[in-house]
Amino acid sequence: MIKKVRQHVNQNEPVIFERSSPGKHAYQLPELDVPAVSPTEALGAENVRDEITDFPEVSEVEAIRHFTRLSTQNYAIDYGLYPLGSCTMKYNPRVNEAVARTEGLAWAHPYQPEALSQGAMAIVAGLENALAEITGMDAVTLQPAAGAHGEFTGLLLVRACLEARGNARKKVLIPDSAHGTNPATVTMAGYTVENIKSNDRGMVDLDVLARHTTDEVAALMVTNPNTVGVFEHDIVKAAAILHEKGAMVYMDGANMNALVGIARPGDFGIDVMHLNLHKTFSTPHGGGGPGSGAVAVKKHLEPFLPIPRLELSGDRFTWDYNRRQSIGRVRAFYGNFGVLVRALAYIMAHGGPGLRNATMDAVLNATYIRKLLEPYYELPYKSPTMHECVFSDDRQAKNGVRTGDIAKRLIDYGFHPYTVSFPLIVHGAMMIEPTETESKQEIDLFIDALISIAKEAEEDPQLVTKAPHLTRVSRVDEVTAARKPIVRWKPPSAN
Repeated sequence: MIKKVRQHVNQNEPVIFERSSPGKHAYQLPELDVPAVSPTEALGAENVRDEITDFPEVSEVEAIRHFTRLSTQNYAIDYGLYPLGSCTMKYNPRVNEAVARTEGLAWAHPYQPEALSQGAMAIVAGLENALAEITGMDAVTLQPAAGAHGEFTGLLLVRACLEARGNARKKVLIPDSAHGTNPATVTMAGYTVENIKSNDRGMVDLDVLARHTTDEVAALMVTNPNTVGVFEHDIVKAAAILHEKGAMVYMDGANMNALVGIARPGDFGIDVMHLNLHKTFSTPHGGGGPGSGAVAVKKHLEPFLPIPRLELSGDRFTWDYNRRQSIGRVRAFYGNFGVLVRALAYIMAHGGPGLRNATMDAVLNATYIRKLLEPYYELPYKSPTMHECVFSDDRQAKNGVRTGDIAKRLIDYGFHPYTVSFPLIVHGAMMIEPTETESKQEIDLFIDALISIAKEAEEDPQLVTKAPHLTRVSRVDEVTAARKPIVRWKPPSAN
């Protein structure tokens, strides 16, 4: 039985061009009380454009209803659970939005002189200090605009430091359980990727790591917890192997939602890491940004951080551009300021105990989902689950049902799909991250839906492989859509 949704109360909505009728307007203007002058006469022909061909002509009520109906077709975090693993799509408290819209912050101009920017600079300083304390690192830059940008900045710091020592080296080691953007970042930073196989617990194999760690290796780029939702228990030993060879350890902090308030990467040997403020620290995620990929470093990398660096001189903040070893700017101005405001508001509202509780709730929610779904879906790695759990479709695949089919059937139950087919280390992966913001009631509905789908896959596989059934648009041909995309509507007469 479908417990959460039924077919939509609104009819299907055509594109607005199909609602158009010549001569319709969404406004009324009073009669002119001055002589009528054409736009060409008033503005000059060079300043008047031709009418837009086929521009839709609709009434006000048609325009309002059209866009309102479209809005009901969007799934959003305000509507329900986003179980996307490794993306941390959590609900963001609205108080953070109110703070970011404070007039003096929202309208601060990036070219304001330092004397008029002390409040904004204090926010930057406060967030840098908070993130350094949370991560156990010595210094933080907030310039990078997003996670992958933070990765790139971090590896540039590693390269600059090794060059200063006389040898930039050639390779970066990446476990097969690392975050998906890491290999591209390594290549962009001028290094060669060398993959490291995980062991049967889903963790870095220390023996394999030791064999691969040569004098040519610049760094290990590890995600912790990794993309199968497992904490790297041997991370301290792994860091020691790298450090003994003069290499460094970069940690992808995309999964810090599982560590904040419990463990500090700086305490287990990490040299440099990035944080996704738009994941862990409460900025709306998705839609192309904005984001922030703050980078935290240990003391030996601090001289190479991007300019400018914030300094406190007496009771005044200043920007320091005179840093000889800096890698230079990686972003215009000093990062996405609105994101920084939200992150600091989130940290200050929670405090240390609140941040820890959020992490504990995230881990609890993921573990709860794992335990209740284990009887129905294959769990490839038995190590304790952190903030996310990863199943495979192996049991359902015997009946021709794959992870993509299960995800599409989940839409019929009123949920956004989980992350499909990632991480690649798990064949037919089903990656689920509930975050700390979901209630037990919502999670129970999600679990019930997946259990129902598992039973459907046994009793009526076609019901799942043909899903979704209750959406306005049924299953599309994804291959053709990717190869021959149609991105512009044309009236039937033009086809």
